[in-house]
Amino acid sequence: MMLSVLDIFKVGIGPSSSHTMGPMNAARRFVLDLAASGSLKSTTQLTTELFASLALTGRGHCTDRAILLGLEGLTPETLDPAAIEPTLARIRTAGTLSLAGQREIKFDEAKHLLWHGDQALPGHPNGMRFTAFDAVGKVLRSDEYYSLGGGFIASAEELAHPTEARFSQQVRFPFNSGDELLEIAKRHGLELHELVLANEAAFRDTSATRAALLRLWSIMQSCIEQGFAAQGLLPGVLKVRRRAPKLYRQLVETDANSPVQVMDWVNAFALSVNEENAAGGRMVTAPTNGAAGIVPAVLAYYRRFEPGASDEGVLRFLLVGGAIGMLYKKNASISGAESGCQGEVGVACSMAAAGLVAALNGTNEQIENAAEIGMEHNLGLTCDPIAGLVQIPCIERNAMGAIKAINAARLAMRGDGSHKVSLDQVIATMRQTGKDMSSIYKETSQGGLAVNVPEC
Repeated sequence: MMLSVLDIFKVGIGPSSSHTMGPMNAARRFVLDLAASGSLKSTTQLTTELFASLALTGRGHCTDRAILLGLEGLTPETLDPAAIEPTLARIRTAGTLSLAGQREIKFDEAKHLLWHGDQALPGHPNGMRFTAFDAVGKVLRSDEYYSLGGGFIASAEELAHPTEARFSQQVRFPFNSGDELLEIAKRHGLELHELVLANEAAFRDTSATRAALLRLWSIMQSCIEQGFAAQGLLPGVLKVRRRAPKLYRQLVETDANSPVQVMDWVNAFALSVNEENAAGGRMVTAPTNGAAGIVPAVLAYYRRFEPGASDEGVLRFLLVGGAIGMLYKKNASISGAESGCQGEVGVACSMAAAGLVAALNGTNEQIENAAEIGMEHNLGLTCDPIAGLVQIPCIERNAMGAIKAINAARLAMRGDGSHKVSLDQVIATMRQTGKDMSSIYKETSQGGLAVNVPEC
Protein backbone atom coordinates (compact mmCIF):
# COMPACT_ATOMS: atom_id res chain seq x y z
CA MET A 1 0.00 0.00 0.00
CA MET A 2 1.47 3.33 -1.05
CA LEU A 3 -0.09 6.57 0.03
CA SER A 4 0.21 9.97 -1.57
CA VAL A 5 1.66 12.98 0.20
CA LEU A 6 -1.81 14.48 -0.22
CA ASP A 7 -3.21 11.65 1.91
CA ILE A 8 -0.96 12.76 4.74
CA PHE A 9 -1.61 16.49 4.31
CA LYS A 10 -5.35 17.17 3.95
CA VAL A 11 -7.48 20.28 4.22
CA GLY A 12 -10.00 19.97 7.00
CA ILE A 13 -11.68 21.61 9.97
CA GLY A 14 -11.00 21.43 13.67
CA PRO A 15 -10.81 20.37 16.32
CA SER A 16 -9.79 16.75 15.62
CA SER A 17 -8.93 14.66 12.59
CA SER A 18 -9.76 11.38 14.34
CA HIS A 19 -12.81 12.56 16.30
CA THR A 20 -14.21 15.21 13.93
CA MET A 21 -13.01 14.66 10.35
CA GLY A 22 -12.99 10.85 10.49
CA PRO A 23 -16.55 10.51 11.89
CA MET A 24 -17.82 13.10 9.41
CA ASN A 25 -16.28 11.13 6.55
CA ALA A 26 -17.69 7.85 7.90
CA ALA A 27 -21.20 9.26 8.34
CA ARG A 28 -21.21 10.63 4.81
CA ARG A 29 -19.90 7.36 3.39
CA PHE A 30 -22.64 5.38 5.15
CA VAL A 31 -25.38 7.57 3.71
CA LEU A 32 -23.86 7.47 0.22
CA ASP A 33 -23.66 3.67 0.46
CA LEU A 34 -27.32 3.64 1.50
CA ALA A 35 -28.14 5.65 -1.60
CA ALA A 36 -26.01 3.45 -3.87
CA SER A 37 -27.74 0.30 -2.61
CA GLY A 38 -31.19 1.80 -3.18
CA SER A 39 -32.06 1.76 0.54
CA LEU A 40 -31.97 5.49 1.19
CA LYS A 41 -35.48 6.09 -0.17
CA SER A 42 -36.87 3.59 2.37
CA THR A 43 -34.93 4.95 5.35
CA THR A 44 -37.09 6.60 8.01
CA GLN A 45 -34.77 6.30 11.03
CA LEU A 46 -31.01 6.22 11.48
CA THR A 47 -28.95 5.65 14.61
CA THR A 48 -25.27 6.28 15.29
CA GLU A 49 -23.38 4.58 18.12
CA LEU A 50 -19.97 5.81 19.27
CA PHE A 51 -17.58 3.61 21.23
CA ALA A 52 -14.55 3.88 23.54
CA SER A 53 -12.37 6.93 22.83
CA LEU A 54 -14.90 8.43 20.42
CA ALA A 55 -17.54 8.31 23.15
CA LEU A 56 -15.29 9.34 26.04
CA THR A 57 -13.86 12.48 24.42
CA GLY A 58 -16.27 12.93 21.53
CA ARG A 59 -18.28 15.78 23.02
CA GLY A 60 -15.15 17.84 23.61
CA HIS A 61 -13.92 16.94 20.12
CA CYS A 62 -17.27 17.85 18.50
CA THR A 63 -17.87 14.30 17.27
CA ASP A 64 -21.64 14.71 17.64
CA ARG A 65 -21.60 17.79 15.44
CA ALA A 66 -19.39 16.06 12.88
CA ILE A 67 -21.75 13.08 12.66
CA LEU A 68 -24.75 15.32 11.95
CA LEU A 69 -22.86 17.26 9.29
CA GLY A 70 -21.57 14.08 7.67
CA LEU A 71 -25.02 12.51 7.56
CA GLU A 72 -26.15 15.58 5.64
CA GLY A 73 -23.45 14.81 3.08
CA LEU A 74 -20.92 17.50 4.04
CA THR A 75 -17.15 16.94 3.94
CA PRO A 76 -14.33 18.42 6.05
CA GLU A 77 -12.47 19.53 2.93
CA THR A 78 -15.27 21.64 1.47
CA LEU A 79 -17.34 22.62 4.51
CA ASP A 80 -17.35 26.35 5.22
CA PRO A 81 -16.74 26.74 8.99
CA ALA A 82 -19.18 29.67 8.98
CA ALA A 83 -21.96 27.33 7.84
CA ILE A 84 -21.57 24.89 10.72
CA GLU A 85 -23.62 26.64 13.39
CA PRO A 86 -26.59 27.52 11.11
CA THR A 87 -26.70 23.93 9.81
CA LEU A 88 -26.62 22.42 13.30
CA ALA A 89 -29.24 24.90 14.53
CA ARG A 90 -31.57 23.90 11.71
CA ILE A 91 -31.12 20.19 12.42
CA ARG A 92 -31.65 20.51 16.16
CA THR A 93 -34.50 23.00 15.99
CA ALA A 94 -36.48 21.12 13.35
CA GLY A 95 -35.59 17.66 14.65
CA THR A 96 -34.88 16.47 11.14
CA LEU A 97 -31.90 15.40 9.06
CA SER A 98 -31.56 15.71 5.30
CA LEU A 99 -29.53 12.59 4.51
CA ALA A 100 -26.97 13.54 1.85
CA GLY A 101 -29.41 16.32 0.92
CA GLN A 102 -31.71 13.68 -0.61
CA ARG A 103 -33.91 12.18 2.08
CA GLU A 104 -35.40 14.01 5.08
CA ILE A 105 -36.04 11.96 8.21
CA LYS A 106 -36.98 12.73 11.80
CA PHE A 107 -34.01 12.83 14.13
CA ASP A 108 -33.98 12.93 17.94
CA GLU A 109 -30.36 13.37 18.96
CA ALA A 110 -30.89 11.94 22.46
CA LYS A 111 -32.33 8.72 21.00
CA HIS A 112 -30.46 8.40 17.73
CA LEU A 113 -26.89 9.39 18.70
CA LEU A 114 -25.65 7.06 21.41
CA TRP A 115 -22.44 7.18 23.46
CA HIS A 116 -20.88 3.90 24.70
CA GLY A 117 -17.80 4.97 26.61
CA ASP A 118 -17.74 1.65 28.49
CA GLN A 119 -17.72 -0.44 25.32
CA ALA A 120 -15.29 -0.90 22.46
CA LEU A 121 -15.48 -2.38 18.99
CA PRO A 122 -12.69 -4.90 18.30
CA GLY A 123 -10.76 -3.15 15.54
CA HIS A 124 -9.73 0.20 17.05
CA PRO A 125 -10.59 2.52 19.98
CA ASN A 126 -12.27 4.95 17.56
CA GLY A 127 -15.20 2.76 16.55
CA MET A 128 -18.69 3.73 15.40
CA ARG A 129 -21.78 1.94 14.11
CA PHE A 130 -24.47 3.33 11.78
CA THR A 131 -27.83 1.59 11.37
CA ALA A 132 -30.68 2.54 9.04
CA PHE A 133 -34.28 1.37 9.54
CA ASP A 134 -37.42 1.45 7.43
CA ALA A 135 -40.92 2.52 8.55
CA VAL A 136 -41.66 -0.78 10.31
CA GLY A 137 -38.30 -0.92 12.11
CA LYS A 138 -36.57 -3.35 9.78
CA VAL A 139 -32.80 -2.92 9.53
CA LEU A 140 -31.92 -1.81 6.02
CA ARG A 141 -28.18 -1.56 6.58
CA SER A 142 -25.78 -1.58 9.52
CA ASP A 143 -22.08 -0.81 9.11
CA GLU A 144 -19.17 -0.34 11.49
CA TYR A 145 -16.36 2.09 10.79
CA TYR A 146 -13.12 3.05 12.47
CA SER A 147 -11.46 6.45 12.52
CA LEU A 148 -7.74 5.71 12.25
CA GLY A 149 -6.25 9.18 12.76
CA GLY A 150 -5.49 11.95 10.30
CA GLY A 151 -9.02 11.74 8.86
CA PHE A 152 -8.45 8.19 7.58
CA ILE A 153 -11.37 5.77 7.99
CA ALA A 154 -11.92 2.09 7.31
CA SER A 155 -14.94 -0.17 7.52
CA ALA A 156 -14.79 -3.19 9.79
CA GLU A 157 -14.42 -5.36 6.69
CA GLU A 158 -11.56 -3.26 5.31
CA LEU A 159 -9.76 -3.32 8.64
CA ALA A 160 -10.15 -7.08 9.02
CA HIS A 161 -9.20 -7.82 5.42
CA PRO A 162 -6.96 -5.02 4.15
CA THR A 163 -6.47 -4.86 0.41
CA GLU A 164 -4.54 -2.74 -2.01
CA ALA A 165 -7.76 -1.62 -3.71
CA ARG A 166 -8.08 1.70 -1.95
CA PHE A 167 -4.51 2.66 -2.78
CA SER A 168 -3.93 0.76 -5.98
CA GLN A 169 -1.66 3.20 -7.82
CA GLN A 170 1.64 1.62 -8.78
CA VAL A 171 4.31 4.11 -7.82
CA ARG A 172 7.73 4.10 -9.43
CA PHE A 173 9.74 3.66 -6.22
CA PRO A 174 7.64 1.81 -3.60
CA PHE A 175 9.13 1.77 -0.10
CA ASN A 176 7.99 0.29 3.20
CA SER A 177 10.73 1.38 5.59
CA GLY A 178 13.23 4.12 6.19
CA ASP A 179 16.14 1.85 5.29
CA GLU A 180 14.43 0.88 2.06
CA LEU A 181 13.75 4.53 1.24
CA LEU A 182 17.43 5.39 1.68
CA GLU A 183 18.61 2.35 -0.28
CA ILE A 184 16.32 3.04 -3.26
CA ALA A 185 17.37 6.67 -3.36
CA LYS A 186 21.03 5.72 -3.26
CA ARG A 187 20.62 3.08 -5.96
CA HIS A 188 18.98 5.54 -8.34
CA GLY A 189 21.08 8.58 -7.40
CA LEU A 190 18.07 10.52 -6.11
CA GLU A 191 17.49 12.98 -3.33
CA LEU A 192 14.51 11.98 -1.21
CA HIS A 193 12.29 14.79 -2.46
CA GLU A 194 12.99 13.73 -6.05
CA LEU A 195 12.03 10.14 -5.26
CA VAL A 196 8.78 11.18 -3.58
CA LEU A 197 7.86 13.55 -6.41
CA ALA A 198 8.41 10.73 -8.91
CA ASN A 199 6.05 8.55 -6.89
CA GLU A 200 3.40 11.26 -6.84
CA ALA A 201 3.27 11.02 -10.66
CA ALA A 202 1.22 7.84 -10.15
CA PHE A 203 -1.55 9.98 -8.66
CA ARG A 204 -1.38 13.17 -10.79
CA ASP A 205 1.02 15.02 -13.04
CA THR A 206 3.97 16.80 -11.48
CA SER A 207 2.68 20.32 -12.04
CA ALA A 208 -0.56 19.42 -10.26
CA THR A 209 1.36 17.99 -7.31
CA ARG A 210 3.48 21.11 -7.00
CA ALA A 211 0.41 23.34 -7.21
CA ALA A 212 -1.46 21.27 -4.61
CA LEU A 213 1.45 21.40 -2.15
CA LEU A 214 1.87 25.15 -2.54
CA ARG A 215 -1.89 25.53 -2.01
CA LEU A 216 -1.56 23.57 1.24
CA TRP A 217 1.23 25.92 2.32
CA SER A 218 -1.01 28.88 1.46
CA ILE A 219 -3.80 27.44 3.64
CA MET A 220 -1.33 26.92 6.46
CA GLN A 221 -0.27 30.56 6.19
CA SER A 222 -3.89 31.71 6.16
CA CYS A 223 -4.54 29.67 9.28
CA ILE A 224 -1.60 31.36 11.03
CA GLU A 225 -2.86 34.80 9.97
CA GLN A 226 -6.41 34.06 11.10
CA GLY A 227 -5.13 32.88 14.45
CA PHE A 228 -3.14 36.08 14.88
CA ALA A 229 -6.21 38.19 14.07
CA ALA A 230 -8.68 36.34 16.31
CA GLN A 231 -9.52 37.37 19.86
CA GLY A 232 -11.26 36.06 22.94
CA LEU A 233 -11.89 32.66 24.46
CA LEU A 234 -11.83 29.25 22.82
CA PRO A 235 -15.08 27.26 22.97
CA GLY A 236 -15.66 24.85 25.83
CA VAL A 237 -15.77 24.69 29.60
CA LEU A 238 -12.07 25.50 30.11
CA LYS A 239 -12.48 29.11 28.91
CA VAL A 240 -8.95 29.13 27.47
CA ARG A 241 -7.94 32.54 26.19
CA ARG A 242 -6.17 32.78 22.86
CA ARG A 243 -2.48 33.61 23.36
CA ALA A 244 -1.24 33.90 19.78
CA PRO A 245 -2.74 37.37 19.00
CA LYS A 246 -1.05 39.05 21.96
CA LEU A 247 2.26 37.28 21.35
CA TYR A 248 2.13 38.33 17.70
CA ARG A 249 1.53 41.99 18.59
CA GLN A 250 4.41 41.93 21.06
CA LEU A 251 6.76 40.45 18.48
CA VAL A 252 5.77 42.93 15.77
CA GLU A 253 6.20 45.87 18.13
CA THR A 254 9.68 44.84 19.28
CA ASP A 255 10.87 43.96 15.73
CA ALA A 256 14.02 42.19 16.88
CA ASN A 257 15.54 38.96 15.61
CA SER A 258 17.52 37.66 18.55
CA PRO A 259 17.81 33.87 18.80
CA VAL A 260 15.39 33.87 21.72
CA GLN A 261 12.87 35.91 19.75
CA VAL A 262 13.11 33.45 16.86
CA MET A 263 11.84 30.86 19.34
CA ASP A 264 9.02 33.24 20.27
CA TRP A 265 8.01 33.48 16.62
CA VAL A 266 7.97 29.68 16.28
CA ASN A 267 5.81 29.47 19.40
CA ALA A 268 3.47 32.09 18.00
CA PHE A 269 3.10 30.28 14.67
CA ALA A 270 2.28 26.97 16.36
CA LEU A 271 -0.09 28.46 18.96
CA SER A 272 -1.96 30.34 16.25
CA VAL A 273 -2.68 27.25 14.16
CA ASN A 274 -3.77 25.11 17.07
CA GLU A 275 -5.96 27.81 18.55
CA GLU A 276 -7.69 28.02 15.18
CA ASN A 277 -8.01 24.24 15.17
CA ALA A 278 -9.48 24.22 18.69
CA ALA A 279 -12.02 26.82 17.54
CA GLY A 280 -13.14 24.60 14.64
CA GLY A 281 -11.38 26.61 11.95
CA ARG A 282 -9.92 25.48 8.62
CA MET A 283 -6.44 24.03 8.68
CA VAL A 284 -4.27 21.27 7.22
CA THR A 285 -3.88 17.91 8.94
CA ALA A 286 -0.15 17.40 9.38
CA PRO A 287 -0.60 14.50 9.92
CA THR A 288 -3.46 15.12 12.39
CA ASN A 289 -5.43 18.10 13.66
CA GLY A 290 -4.16 17.79 17.20
CA ALA A 291 -0.59 18.14 15.88
CA ALA A 292 -1.42 20.48 12.99
CA GLY A 293 0.64 23.42 14.25
CA ILE A 294 4.10 21.86 14.07
CA VAL A 295 4.66 21.59 10.32
CA PRO A 296 3.25 25.10 9.58
CA ALA A 297 5.30 26.61 12.42
CA VAL A 298 8.55 25.05 11.20
CA LEU A 299 7.76 25.98 7.60
CA ALA A 300 7.02 29.56 8.67
CA TYR A 301 10.31 29.58 10.58
CA TYR A 302 12.11 28.38 7.43
CA ARG A 303 10.53 31.06 5.23
CA ARG A 304 11.10 33.89 7.69
CA PHE A 305 14.50 33.14 9.17
CA GLU A 306 16.51 30.85 6.90
CA PRO A 307 18.61 32.67 4.25
CA GLY A 308 17.76 31.58 0.74
CA ALA A 309 14.38 30.14 1.71
CA SER A 310 12.13 29.62 -1.31
CA ASP A 311 9.01 27.89 -2.58
CA GLU A 312 11.26 25.12 -3.89
CA GLY A 313 12.38 24.58 -0.32
CA VAL A 314 8.75 24.46 0.80
CA LEU A 315 8.08 21.76 -1.79
CA ARG A 316 11.10 19.73 -0.66
CA PHE A 317 9.90 20.10 2.94
CA LEU A 318 6.37 18.86 2.26
CA LEU A 319 7.40 16.02 -0.05
CA VAL A 320 9.91 14.61 2.43
CA GLY A 321 7.78 15.33 5.50
CA GLY A 322 4.89 13.53 3.81
CA ALA A 323 7.05 10.50 3.07
CA ILE A 324 8.08 10.27 6.73
CA GLY A 325 4.41 10.49 7.70
CA MET A 326 3.67 7.56 5.37
CA LEU A 327 6.20 5.41 7.23
CA TYR A 328 4.51 6.08 10.57
CA LYS A 329 1.05 5.52 9.13
CA LYS A 330 2.11 2.18 7.61
CA ASN A 331 4.37 0.84 10.35
CA ALA A 332 2.95 2.31 13.56
CA SER A 333 0.06 4.76 14.05
CA ILE A 334 -0.89 8.41 13.78
CA SER A 335 -3.86 7.98 16.14
CA GLY A 336 -3.74 9.41 19.65
CA ALA A 337 -6.42 6.91 20.69
CA GLU A 338 -4.17 4.06 19.57
CA SER A 339 -0.67 5.25 20.46
CA GLY A 340 -0.95 8.37 22.62
CA CYS A 341 0.33 11.79 21.64
CA GLN A 342 3.61 10.30 20.42
CA GLY A 343 1.50 9.26 17.41
CA GLU A 344 0.41 12.85 16.80
CA VAL A 345 2.87 15.46 18.10
CA GLY A 346 5.73 12.94 17.98
CA VAL A 347 5.06 12.05 14.35
CA ALA A 348 4.55 15.69 13.36
CA CYS A 349 7.85 16.60 15.03
CA SER A 350 9.62 13.82 13.14
CA MET A 351 8.05 14.89 9.84
CA ALA A 352 8.89 18.56 10.36
CA ALA A 353 12.48 17.82 11.37
CA ALA A 354 13.03 15.75 8.23
CA GLY A 355 11.26 18.31 6.08
CA LEU A 356 13.39 21.17 7.37
CA VAL A 357 16.62 19.30 6.61
CA ALA A 358 15.33 18.64 3.10
CA ALA A 359 14.43 22.32 2.65
CA LEU A 360 17.98 23.22 3.75
CA ASN A 361 19.45 20.78 1.20
CA GLY A 362 20.69 18.30 3.74
CA THR A 363 21.70 14.81 2.68
CA ASN A 364 19.33 11.86 2.63
CA GLU A 365 21.12 10.41 5.64
CA GLN A 366 20.79 13.67 7.58
CA ILE A 367 17.08 13.74 6.78
CA GLU A 368 16.61 10.22 8.16
CA ASN A 369 18.66 11.15 11.23
CA ALA A 370 16.53 14.26 11.89
CA ALA A 371 13.31 12.24 11.61
CA GLU A 372 14.67 9.71 14.09
CA ILE A 373 15.73 12.39 16.59
CA GLY A 374 12.33 14.05 16.32
CA MET A 375 10.53 10.90 17.45
CA GLU A 376 13.12 9.51 19.86
CA HIS A 377 12.52 12.38 22.25
CA ASN A 378 8.74 12.15 22.06
CA LEU A 379 8.53 8.43 22.86
CA GLY A 380 5.91 7.71 25.50
CA LEU A 381 4.14 11.05 25.10
CA THR A 382 0.63 10.60 26.46
CA CYS A 383 -2.68 11.93 25.15
CA ASP A 384 -4.61 13.25 28.17
CA PRO A 385 -6.75 16.21 27.05
CA ILE A 386 -8.51 18.00 29.88
CA ALA A 387 -12.31 17.84 29.48
CA GLY A 388 -11.78 16.04 26.18
CA LEU A 389 -10.90 19.34 24.51
CA VAL A 390 -8.00 19.76 22.08
CA GLN A 391 -6.70 22.70 24.12
CA ILE A 392 -4.72 21.68 27.23
CA PRO A 393 -2.07 20.36 26.81
CA CYS A 394 -2.48 20.10 23.03
CA ILE A 395 -2.02 23.72 21.91
CA GLU A 396 1.13 24.40 23.91
CA ARG A 397 2.45 20.94 23.10
CA ASN A 398 2.55 21.91 19.41
CA ALA A 399 4.79 24.86 20.23
CA MET A 400 7.14 22.54 22.09
CA GLY A 401 7.04 20.05 19.21
CA ALA A 402 7.95 22.72 16.68
CA ILE A 403 10.97 23.84 18.70
CA LYS A 404 12.05 20.22 19.09
CA ALA A 405 11.76 19.68 15.33
CA ILE A 406 14.03 22.63 14.57
CA ASN A 407 16.56 21.44 17.11
CA ALA A 408 16.44 17.89 15.72
CA ALA A 409 17.11 19.28 12.25
CA ARG A 410 20.05 21.35 13.51
CA LEU A 411 21.56 18.39 15.34
CA ALA A 412 21.27 16.26 12.20
CA MET A 413 22.73 18.97 9.96
CA ARG A 414 25.77 19.26 12.26
CA GLY A 415 26.49 15.57 11.76
CA ASP A 416 27.30 13.44 8.73
CA GLY A 417 24.11 11.36 8.89
CA SER A 418 25.60 8.42 10.76
CA HIS A 419 23.89 7.50 14.05
CA LYS A 420 23.23 4.52 16.31
CA VAL A 421 19.40 4.43 16.30
CA SER A 422 17.69 4.19 12.91
CA LEU A 423 14.35 5.70 11.99
CA ASP A 424 12.91 2.21 11.52
CA GLN A 425 14.03 1.22 15.01
CA VAL A 426 12.44 4.27 16.60
CA ILE A 427 9.18 3.71 14.67
CA ALA A 428 9.11 0.10 15.92
CA THR A 429 9.78 1.34 19.45
CA MET A 430 7.01 3.92 19.15
CA ARG A 431 4.57 1.24 17.97
CA GLN A 432 5.43 -1.07 20.88
CA THR A 433 5.29 1.79 23.38
CA GLY A 434 1.80 2.64 22.14
CA LYS A 435 0.67 -0.96 22.60
CA ASP A 436 2.08 -1.05 26.14
CA MET A 437 0.62 2.33 27.14
CA SER A 438 -2.43 2.18 29.39
CA SER A 439 -5.67 3.14 27.66
CA ILE A 440 -6.23 5.94 30.19
CA TYR A 441 -3.38 7.83 28.48
CA LYS A 442 -4.71 7.34 24.95
CA GLU A 443 -7.32 10.04 24.28
CA THR A 444 -9.86 8.89 26.85
CA SER A 445 -9.50 11.76 29.37
CA GLN A 446 -9.37 9.08 32.10
CA GLY A 447 -5.79 9.69 33.23
CA GLY A 448 -2.94 12.20 33.45
CA LEU A 449 -3.75 15.89 33.31
CA ALA A 450 -7.36 15.10 32.47
CA VAL A 451 -8.03 13.80 36.00
CA ASN A 452 -5.50 15.83 37.98
CA VAL A 453 -6.46 19.31 36.76
CA PRO A 454 -9.95 20.70 37.52
CA GLU A 455 -11.97 21.53 34.42
CA CYS A 456 -13.20 24.89 35.65
